[in-house]
Amino acid sequence: MNSIDSLQIYTEEYLHKMGLNERQIKAVMYVKENGKITNMEYQKINSVSDETARVELNKMAEKGILLVKGKGRSTHYVIE
Repeated sequence: MNSIDSLQIYTEEYLHKMGLNERQIKAVMYVKENGKITNMEYQKINSVSDETARVELNKMAEKGILLVKGKGRSTHYVIE
């Protein structure tokens, strides 16, 4: 599947069926619009702590929705 197909499959309904919460769905929609998301951006758009952002972003990576890029402070997430 190419990246355009990946973007189109991730509708809110599909993401709900995958078990994502509202914050995670909001983050995927953000990535669809902006190309990537960082932990800090996740915290800002969802008003959550660093730890909550890290856990929820990593869960989406484990599910194969997001791909982790970079290391340390340059870590960001893109749609796989």
